[in-house]
Amino acid sequence: QRITTPILMLTAKGAVADRVLGLDAGADDYLTKPFDFEELSVRVRALTRREARATPSVLQAGDLAIDTLARKVTIKDKVTDLTGREYAILEYLVSHQGILVTRTKLTQHIWNQDFDSTSNLVDVYIKRVRRKIGDEGGTMIQTVRGAGYRFGK
Repeated sequence: QRITTPILMLTAKGAVADRVLGLDAGADDYLTKPFDFEELSVRVRALTRREARATPSVLQAGDLAIDTLARKVTIKDKVTDLTGREYAILEYLVSHQGILVTRTKLTQHIWNQDFDSTSNLVDVYIKRVRRKIGDEGGTMIQTVRGAGYRFGK
């Protein structure tokens, strides 16, 4: 299950490299000490407003629908069985429609780690997902050679 709680990082480390590292590690916002309590309060309110506008419970892409609450994928109203990782890959790609998703980003999101760049694990899972959703030709999940994958046009 995806964690949607916003993360506000409060730290004394204010260098640009530290802020970049914190945000890349998953923080939604970054505030350095010393900070004004009013600013902290405003940032917390902004993060909680963002949560209220969270992604819809059903992601739609043509004939493909993903019910994120039930973790159910349907194509032309027919339920498609996916493993947990296959589902996670498809949901991540569909929720980032039209955006290039690198192999590294996929492995970090799905497996919470970096794999050897020569590993074909991501390719194997993409092939399985394509087969199960009837996309053997790669029209929905497009391969961007040397870069990653993109869902949709």
